[in-house]
Amino acid sequence: MAMSTRSMSLPFHRMSCCNLKNAVVSLDMRFPLPFVVSVRTKKRYFIPPAVGIKGKTQVDQAAKARAAGIIIKQEYMERAINIACTAGVFDPYIPPEGDSRLSSLSKEGLKQRTEQIRQSAASQLAVRKIKEHDTTFTTKEFPGHAQGIYIEAHNALTQFNKEKLHSLVTERCYPEMTRANRYKTLRWTFVESLEPPKVVHARCPEMVSKGNLYGQVTLRIHSRQTLAIYDRFGRLMLGSEEEPKDVLEYLVLERHLINPYGRWRLHGKIVPAWAPAKDPIIKTVMIPGPELKPGEEFEALNFEVPKPKAIQWHK
Repeated sequence: MAMSTRSMSLPFHRMSCCNLKNAVVSLDMRFPLPFVVSVRTKKRYFIPPAVGIKGKTQVDQAAKARAAGIIIKQEYMERAINIACTAGVFDPYIPPEGDSRLSSLSKEGLKQRTEQIRQSAASQLAVRKIKEHDTTFTTKEFPGHAQGIYIEAHNALTQFNKEKLHSLVTERCYPEMTRANRYKTLRWTFVESLEPPKVVHARCPEMVSKGNLYGQVTLRIHSRQTLAIYDRFGRLMLGSEEEPKDVLEYLVLERHLINPYGRWRLHGKIVPAWAPAKDPIIKTVMIPGPELKPGEEFEALNFEVPKPKAIQWHK
């Protein structure tokens, strides 16, 4: 049964009146009686250390808080998860050595033929799954569309058009294409296609949960291109704008199939082990001049700068 506020406050009123009476009586006495009022304060379980105290580290504070019964949550450095694309290439295509030019009568050629048959059987099942979600996908028309995406992505890279490049490549491929290109000038042109592009591999993996499908298609492109890279001083580092080269590439394109607004984008590149080594990069080197004394000028010394030899570094 709830008590009234009057009955609850009555003991406190009597106690205060008694203390006041004792205080009045004590005025006529040489030794006054103490005047005590009971006040309840907030109970503190952990008092933070004062400012400027030496030897107080964060470890000591954590140990004292643990001894006082206070639990401090541990901070974790978490990475964001992006489900718009996968983190890699599932079951990557292994290009046959020599681009399938070995004879099937030899032992190595027979192994290549067996591996191609095994991969083609799995690719046909993956193509069927892709067609269930993308009705416009065909192995005959897709290579031309994928080659157009490849050309547009590289043109956007040379023009540093970030918005367009994000729409043409996945979040995994973007940092790989733009890495170490901040202070460089790129000149790239697609001259011609030596062979028609074709689909050589297809996979339809799942990620995070069952039914979350991604389509990955590997494309073989054999073309003629020109590439020239200049450093921040305008000096040529790699390639040439006048001499085209024949390039054989195996590109991986990916699409989030269950997303109705998903599109095919560049996801990665497969470099076979038998591929030739890349050309070395020519870097600019500073040649130190003579040490000048106080009052001397460089023009008065008639110093001749020797012509340096071509110094090349490999990647």
